[in-house]
Amino acid sequence: MTASENADPAQAATALLHEVSAAVGAITRHLSVHQVLEVIVSSARRLVGADYAAIGIPDDEGGFAEFITDGIGEEQRLAIGPLPRQHGMLAAILAESEPIRLDDLRRDPRFQWWPKAHPSMAALLGVPIQECGRTLGIVVLTNDLGKPGFSESDTDLIELLASHAAIAITNARLYERSRELTVVEERNRLARELHDAVMQRLFSLRLSARAARKLAPTDPEAAACRLGEVESLAAEAIAELRAVIVELRPADLDAHGLVETLRRHVTLLDRLHDTEVTFEVRSPVDLSRDGEVEVLRLVQEALSNAFRHARARHVAVTVETERITITDDGSGFDAAEAATRGLGLLSMRERAKALGGDLDLTTAPGEGTVVTLRLEDPDTEEADRG
Repeated sequence: MTASENADPAQAATALLHEVSAAVGAITRHLSVHQVLEVIVSSARRLVGADYAAIGIPDDEGGFAEFITDGIGEEQRLAIGPLPRQHGMLAAILAESEPIRLDDLRRDPRFQWWPKAHPSMAALLGVPIQECGRTLGIVVLTNDLGKPGFSESDTDLIELLASHAAIAITNARLYERSRELTVVEERNRLARELHDAVMQRLFSLRLSARAARKLAPTDPEAAACRLGEVESLAAEAIAELRAVIVELRPADLDAHGLVETLRRHVTLLDRLHDTEVTFEVRSPVDLSRDGEVEVLRLVQEALSNAFRHARARHVAVTVETERITITDDGSGFDAAEAATRGLGLLSMRERAKALGGDLDLTTAPGEGTVVTLRLEDPDTEEADRG
């Protein structure tokens, strides 16, 4: 029984709707399969007030490709041992198309045994996660010995959660597959760019160096001119390589999240350029996966402007829940002429609008530039929905 069930019925119903809405919203915000599973298992346990929760994704070899628990500490989990196999009650839940609800699972003939370090459990609620008649996984909720069993309303809640989980898991798998294809395509594109741009410059550099070596004994002045070309071509090749290296970093977004990806991007820029680049996180940011991509691209555009146009000595990126700020001490410009300067400001404003936020620009000739991406406050957004 959830805590909300002890309150006034109308208040309890409203609170429960908010809990379900928050759980479904959290599930749909993630596109990594592992993240989706973690959110499902924690949401399921919270919704029905269970002592323990687990979610299992079966493999084709009688085991589980993923088995994530909530309510069991890391030390105890390690003591329990390897991932379970598809046997006993877990196999029964996988085989059934309907939920299994038991007051004491130990009395059911399908129960077999627990590992030595496994907590003693009695009440059980097992719900298959299904899509088009196919079982994608199972959600298992249990309570300690002596604790009450699960109700029919608990079962309805977890079935509702499981239906959304099936969609989220399928979407996450499709997204990860598309990401794999995208990575291959991106590698091929970068290979073409390296060949078409950098390799051509390196080839020209080699020819100029060879010509300078031949001219040196007879025409030092012409040789010096050729060496100037070598220096220029080398600088262009370095710039091309830097651009390619920076473009490789966004793949970190899925693995590390927005804040860590921004930190890594800023660290890379600080290494590649003489300009000092700093990064500060003052409060966390919670965005959808698409929102994270928009923010990353917008910040990259603002940083690119600081390096390419502003000739700044120092650039700072500051991350807060409601805003992300990129500040530079560069040359600045006339804000009224910004639209004609080719700084990608229109694109940046469109990205900010797509996020439900806004973009502020503060600059003047000789006074540096401050780009502020204002994000919608998640608490305000939730209140507006209520």
